[in-house]
Amino acid sequence: MAYAEARKARGKTYYRACYQRPDRRAQGVVVDQDGRAVRYPTKTTALKAAEKAEVEAFEEAKKGRWVPPEQQIEAGQTTFAAFAKDWIEAQELAESTMQNYRHGLAHLLPTFGHHPVRNITDTMIAQWERAQKASAAVSTVRTRRSLLHLVLADAVEQELAPKNVAERRRGRGRRHGRGRKRGPEKAITSMLGALLVAERSSLLSGRDDEFVAGVLKAYTGMRWGEIVGLERAYVRRETRTIRIEWQLYELDTGELTRCPPKDDSYRTLDIPVWLLDLVGGHQSRTPAEPCQCHGRRYVFTGRGLVGPQRGGATLKQVAEACGLSTGTVSNVLNRPDVVAEKTRQKVEAAVAELGYVRPTGPAREAAHWRRSGHATWIFTPAATGWYPKKAPADAHPVPVTASPWPGVPVRGRGAAARAEACWLPIKDGLTRHGLRHGHRTLLEELGVPKVLIDERMGHEDGSVSALYTHITDSMRASMVDALTEVWTRSLDERLALAPQSAVPALDALLRERAASTHEL
Repeated sequence: MAYAEARKARGKTYYRACYQRPDRRAQGVVVDQDGRAVRYPTKTTALKAAEKAEVEAFEEAKKGRWVPPEQQIEAGQTTFAAFAKDWIEAQELAESTMQNYRHGLAHLLPTFGHHPVRNITDTMIAQWERAQKASAAVSTVRTRRSLLHLVLADAVEQELAPKNVAERRRGRGRRHGRGRKRGPEKAITSMLGALLVAERSSLLSGRDDEFVAGVLKAYTGMRWGEIVGLERAYVRRETRTIRIEWQLYELDTGELTRCPPKDDSYRTLDIPVWLLDLVGGHQSRTPAEPCQCHGRRYVFTGRGLVGPQRGGATLKQVAEACGLSTGTVSNVLNRPDVVAEKTRQKVEAAVAELGYVRPTGPAREAAHWRRSGHATWIFTPAATGWYPKKAPADAHPVPVTASPWPGVPVRGRGAAARAEACWLPIKDGLTRHGLRHGHRTLLEELGVPKVLIDERMGHEDGSVSALYTHITDSMRASMVDALTEVWTRSLDERLALAPQSAVPALDALLRERAASTHEL
């Protein structure tokens, strides 16, 4: 039965709110979030609080959710960092997902790590979100907040907090139609542009692999990981298809893990004969040795050497956790004597908390393309005509010879002085994923049915219209014929620019096309 208990402290009387616990083992007392009994100034307020606490306790007991106060106090002291550590260790997800979770936690722990889970408030989350938006893309911040919501939801299930304060009602805190920080629109190019980018990529690498892969991506819309992870066994000439069963996903350690395609988008792609000939010719010219990392025979291989593998957090994550530049963190690790003591201590604390381990060991041969290396030194220079900034050199145009067109990159010391020209941009802002966007746009222009487009792109449409629409053989044949016409037209446009190419695979195509046109 609820009652108010009178107490005295320093000559002043106060009251405690006491009530009967559902387990009837001890007297219940209303306490604050730190586990201390609340001191009420009047008997009436204490009695009301006691009655309310008793009713709530018995209601929770009926639902099977009542927890003794002493256990609530113990649970309330669990910090976000301690819970997150146990939480991440309990997850059994794809390595790519686990990597993304660790990335997100690296941005959550500096703010929330030392707080008990029960003490985290929506105000704290709002302040953290505003600070994050000042230095990261809106979509990135949204992903990190979703992770916070997920972790706190599991904490609530374990009764470490009364509710999920990261949960936000739809539309809460947003001003519709006034978005100020939007990402750039995805750039796409024409099919001639895609052909020219593929040619330049091959000229930069000095081999045919990049040309064949570029054309394949532009005319199939395959994701980058699916291109890198395309095994020879899945190029099926007898059925004129390519089967998407696996991708190679690059982790922060540099390891490429073989995993299913994104969202389990297994699919079979209809391939024109000319594209099968291009891929088949490439396979016949390159060795079919299995790679050392997976023991599989892949269509495309890497080039050059890469650094040793490492585990755990990255140098960039340590820098972000400290609010410092990667250069400063590198100085702490390599030249601590030139860094202030306070800065050194901050970096060392972040290194210990995130578990950063410096890479060790010899360099190794790259069996596959590296995501950032290919984008930085192959695709982006091919699309924009510029090499990126790389200390101590600033960003600069790609120096090339005047002939054969479009020019062969000049390399080595004094390349700019020996060059005769430089490349003009084909499409600024174009990325490899932009070719996937461009492929879908092309299919829309060609009038390909949406159900076939979604199948080809690996997208899922849950609408009723998609449920009642089916793909026919004539749809597939019409799409393949249309893609062939587009390819022929782009090849003619390239032939009009110059009759030859320094890329052997393209040069053979141009000669063949010129001969067939002359015969006509």
